Amino acid sequence: MSEIRTMKLFSYTIDRTFIRFVLIGLLNTAFGVGLYCLFVYLGMPYRSAVLLSTVLGVLFNFKTIGTFVFKNTNNRLIFRFILAYVIIYFINIGLIRLLLELTDINEYIAGIIATPIVAIASFVLQKHFVFN
Repeated sequence: MSEIRTMKLFSYTIDRTFIRFVLIGLLNTAFGVGLYCLFVYLGMPYRSAVLLSTVLGVLFNFKTIGTFVFKNTNNRLIFRFILAYVIIYFINIGLIRLLLELTDINEYIAGIIATPIVAIASFVLQKHFVFN
């Protein structure tokens, strides 16, 4: 079992894997949110926009997260990765729907607001279920 590398930051101990996840996540998020916004702009309903941007982002994210975050290039993990993204998809749809029903914000803003919550859920699933 490998030792978890951590670093001190303002008296908080932060897992370096999480730091890499956040940095790669910025790239992956820009890719996914950019696709989502493009699809909504093109007239797709938000459910379809999330589905399509998620499907297209899965392959991109699998390689970036596996390689740069968890230092794991085992392509057989793609099935677990996809299952994690199915769960993430439903979390995302649920959050967006909740935001649309409870507020007057539009689909763009709802998708952007849901992103940090979805990212945390994604990290937990990736770390403990996919690349453990």
